[in-house]
Amino acid sequence: MTTPDSRRSRRPGSSILRTAVRRNTRAMVLGTVLMGLYQAAETAFPIALGLIVEHTLRDRSVGSLALAVGALAVIITTVSLSWRYGMRVLQKANTTEAHRWRVKVAACGLQPVARDTGLKSGEVLTIATEDADQTADIVEVVPMLLSSMVAVLIAAVALGTANLWLGLLVVVGTVAILSVLSVMSRRIGSSTKEQQARVARAGAKVADLITGLRPLHGFGGNHAAFRSYRRVSTEAKEQAVTVARVNGVYAGTALGLNAVLAVSVTLTAGWLAFDGQIDIGELVMAVGLAQFVMEPLRLFSDMPKYVMMARASAERMALVLSAAPVSVPVSVSGEERPVPGGALEIDCVRYGALQGVKFHVPSGEFTAITAYQPRAAADLAAVLALAVPPESYEGEVRVGGRPFAELSVESLRAHLLVNPYDAEIFAGTLRSNIDPSGTSTTVSEAVEASMLTDVVALHRQGLDYEVRDRGSNLSGGQRQRLSLARALAADTEVLVLRDPTTAVDAVTEQLVARRLAELRRGRTTVVITSSPALLDAADRVLVLDGGVVKAEGTHRLLLDSDPAYCLAVTR
Repeated sequence: MTTPDSRRSRRPGSSILRTAVRRNTRAMVLGTVLMGLYQAAETAFPIALGLIVEHTLRDRSVGSLALAVGALAVIITTVSLSWRYGMRVLQKANTTEAHRWRVKVAACGLQPVARDTGLKSGEVLTIATEDADQTADIVEVVPMLLSSMVAVLIAAVALGTANLWLGLLVVVGTVAILSVLSVMSRRIGSSTKEQQARVARAGAKVADLITGLRPLHGFGGNHAAFRSYRRVSTEAKEQAVTVARVNGVYAGTALGLNAVLAVSVTLTAGWLAFDGQIDIGELVMAVGLAQFVMEPLRLFSDMPKYVMMARASAERMALVLSAAPVSVPVSVSGEERPVPGGALEIDCVRYGALQGVKFHVPSGEFTAITAYQPRAAADLAAVLALAVPPESYEGEVRVGGRPFAELSVESLRAHLLVNPYDAEIFAGTLRSNIDPSGTSTTVSEAVEASMLTDVVALHRQGLDYEVRDRGSNLSGGQRQRLSLARALAADTEVLVLRDPTTAVDAVTEQLVARRLAELRRGRTTVVITSSPALLDAADRVLVLDGGVVKAEGTHRLLLDSDPAYCLAVTR
């Protein structure tokens, strides 16, 4: 199966940067014009001062002085307004572009099937935040670079008009400064990329520790886990110090070189004035430009560094955005859908521990599957959940009479839901976890069937009780029942549950089994479990042994006739 994502070649960082620039061309052009106007007005200030000094000394006229003051007022107003509106345009474009990339990276993580990025969730989080922000900086960096160039060119032309050597000094000095700094910026890019990677690994380690905090405390592994995190965090700190050191050397070098150029222009202008080659007004202009050109030169010399940082972050985003999906089956026509209420059929599927498994679940039947080998249960759930692409296993899976490979992801997800035993719980409320879309009409029935009623009754907020991140304020059994309630509230035609009651007590398990069967009556339900209560509530039990179905029947019949089954499921 192919999709636009799987057909797309690897997206390098430079391609991401080009996309950002292309999407914001209009804002960048407007920002460049306004910031260029700002830099031109800034540079015009010392030029105007020089002209004022020259004409005032020559004319000694009040009218000339008033005209000069008016000209300075226009220049100052232009500086203020062009900076204000130029930065507003660029920062809005920058923020919007960063938001787009954050959403795009998040969308990759939220696709129905996980993407094979080789990155942990904590690393993806860093890419979706810090790297997205730094990549979007290119939208602001390029206009600032061009506008700074405008200031340097105006200064060079103005000084060259006064004296050719002054103009050449600015041009040659600027080229020399940029040549030195462009070499240094490459080190910053590679160091920043490594720093982001180490920070991401530290974030991933924190996410793992938070997830496993309870079991770590249970067997006393929290101290070893902390030492592991401290090691990773120390590596990130050391790399951050290295980056800060490189940035410091870069900034110091840039400032020193800019100062040398400004001093050189000032001293050269002084020597030329002393020699009579320029007049006093041109000297004032040259000294003023030498001071004012420091700021655009600083911005100009900082740009290579920011470009390299943006490229480094873009390269890291490419790891997520260009990763091929593990499985995204797409319909040939884009319109194939399962038959409403259709049956589920597994036809000679070979994958992992499954060795040609074959069975049929009629529409509306409640079927339980017990697997003697846990790996077989996991592989079966993975195949049904589309965690494995259809081309990666032999045989065929059909729902509603249609093979998985011919169905769109959207239609299949709407028709068939596979709820894992370790489903995530999100920060929010009980209600938002049960019904994330806010459209379910069976929330109360799902709460009753999953025996989540005691959790709701325990808190005066009821279903509006706040759930912390990963359900940290709920017990393991409460989290499992909340996950089950969410699956039941989805009210899909075909529901597959894997070990939905492993964390609840026997009495609660009996009630859940009975109410689950009642709520799902008339719709296809498959439960992969070894729970006697759920097996007894099912219309039929399939025994999966050695990767194939070895026996089937009711739970009670199998208990009487199959000693191996009796030994496997009796608690």
